[in-house]
Order: sequence, then structure tokens, then C-alpha cells
Amino acid sequence: MALDIVFATVADAETIATILGEVEEYYGGASTPPPLDDVTAALFGPAPAAVVFLARDGQQVAGLAAVSRLWPAAGADVSLYLKELYVRAPYRRRGLARMLMAAVHEHARELGCSRVEWTADRDNPSALELYEALGIAPHEGKVFYRSGV
Repeated sequence: MALDIVFATVADAETIATILGEVEEYYGGASTPPPLDDVTAALFGPAPAAVVFLARDGQQVAGLAAVSRLWPAAGADVSLYLKELYVRAPYRRRGLARMLMAAVHEHARELGCSRVEWTADRDNPSALELYEALGIAPHEGKVFYRSGV
């Protein structure tokens, strides 16, 4: 398997939308991709909300990682927040998530970030096993909140 990890471009917006539909289905929702215009505006508009790494197997996209910068992290430091790490079913258990995590951490170092942060669902044992295998312990000091606007 010869995989390349690359930054997504506007030409990848439709594929990203399709994968986001797959992510929704993975978590029990409907496999409905978000509107292409929404994905394009969020990632490639004048104020991009995130950067997306794509894992490519030739012309096929095998997975993605979406990250955003956060400030402040500690003091005036900047951190990189991993919002989504997803590997398509045929590519799971082949080391692809590790490759994407390595790309995310390298990007954080290049940006001068002090750390990478993310959350994981407690009922996603594959993700939890990956992070444990990477030697990353859960941070017990935070409680996650979410509200609508």
C-alpha cells in the first residue's frame, strides 16, 4: 500500500463532503454529505476554518484528518485541535491513522504549536486503542461541553 498524506485543495471538496457523510453514518446518523458549498466555504473561503489532510491511495482517498488552530493554549501558546480523524473501512487496521496522526503532529511542529489536542468518543474502542498504542494518555482534567448557537 503506497499512501501519500497531502493537504486537501478545493478540488477535493466533493470527496471531503462524501467522507463527512460517511463519518455521520459511522456515528449512527444518516450518510448524507453536507452541501458542497458549505464545505468549500468552510475550508477554502477567505477565512478557512480548518486544514484537511487526505490520505491518498493513488486517486482514491483512504482517510482524512481535519485540524484547526486554537489560541490560547497555555499562556499565549497556540495548539492544534484535531477535530476529525477518519479512515475509510477498506483501509482500517493498516497503519493509516498512525500516518495521519504523524502528519498532524508534524504540521503542529511546523506551525510552532505547543501541543495537539482532541477528543474521542468513549464508545470508540479502536480510536482509544490507537491513542494508547501511540503512548498518549487521556487528559482527565477537562470536561467537554457543547451548546447550540
